[in-house]
Amino acid sequence: MTKTELPDLSVGELSRRSGVPASALRFYEDEQLIRSRRTAGNQRRYRRDTLRRVTFIRMSQRVGMPLSTIREVLGLLPDDRTPTRVDWDRISQCWRNDLDERIRQLEQLRDQLSDCIGCGCMSLTKCRLANPGDQLGRVGPGPQRLPDHRAEGYA
Repeated sequence: MTKTELPDLSVGELSRRSGVPASALRFYEDEQLIRSRRTAGNQRRYRRDTLRRVTFIRMSQRVGMPLSTIREVLGLLPDDRTPTRVDWDRISQCWRNDLDERIRQLEQLRDQLSDCIGCGCMSLTKCRLANPGDQLGRVGPGPQRLPDHRAEGYA
């Protein structure tokens, strides 16, 4: 039996091979991150290259990529054939600038953290780490960081 003759994977097989719960696979499908076809008995069947897509999704989530961004990048892969190493290298480059920026922010946090803890100012107005340039003061009074502050661009 050649690679092209290998049968598609059931949701259970894909779950077992990927280590991702079947419920998450169904969610990924609902979110249009992966696709399946249905058998005559209405069972899901996934092409074998879906295993690599699931791995890519999990790794992307691990570095903090939102599902909408993952979906966009996966949309750059070919639908009519199994993606090649060149395809995977190409889409992996999509994260490079974002990851470089995250690394820069984490290095800055690491380098400034001891100064912040050591100063003891407890001033969210002056603190260059928690509230650089008093950006939150322009938003309004009260605890601006309690809502999902990531949506407002504050790291």
